[in-house]
Amino acid sequence: MPQDHNAPPTEPDLEAFDDALLDAAMNLAAMSGWRRLTLVDAAREAGLPVDAVRARFPFKHMLLTRLGRIADESALRDDGAGITVRERVFDLLMRRFDVFQQYREGIRAVLHALPYDPPLAALMAVLTLDTMKWIADVAGVDTEGLRGKIAVNGIAGIWAYTLRAWEKDESLDLSSTMAALDQALDRAERFSLLRPSATQRMAEAAGATGGVPDHPLELES
Repeated sequence: MPQDHNAPPTEPDLEAFDDALLDAAMNLAAMSGWRRLTLVDAAREAGLPVDAVRARFPFKHMLLTRLGRIADESALRDDGAGITVRERVFDLLMRRFDVFQQYREGIRAVLHALPYDPPLAALMAVLTLDTMKWIADVAGVDTEGLRGKIAVNGIAGIWAYTLRAWEKDESLDLSSTMAALDQALDRAERFSLLRPSATQRMAEAAGATGGVPDHPLELES
């Protein structure tokens, strides 16, 4: 059966398109800096039609939204390893760094551009806070009320602190990054920023006892 060249692209086609453009853009940013990068240059580097890139990515910053989505999908693919909130937060954040590592030099170029690009800095702050809310919920952090908002901001602070360590970490196993994350989690626990939600407390109790915790009924005489 002849192929319909006018058919709309499928989801795998779009993913391959986005990935090729992102790879090219991050490579160019690593060489010349984020501020000098243009979508036209990235399209040509990736061998993609400029008009198609313009239609799918009207603004250069949308590439970072795509990168963030890839990192989030990797982190949130399941509930995370470990029983406690701390273990889950550690696992979820390190999964994001595993994705960032694939685009390391390009992301470092973006980080270097942030102080000189207020709109970019504002966008990254919004995207990061949204992601950290998801991380907190998946990890089982209590995000209800004012204390919950403080907890989400605290996790965003943990991410920012660890990101600075990752930027300087030249080790293959990201040992310095993991050490910084451990230190940040220690401080978060001291300030009670990792309080588990009611659902998470039940899960931790079930994990500690090997099953569903007992809730004996009080019988009225």
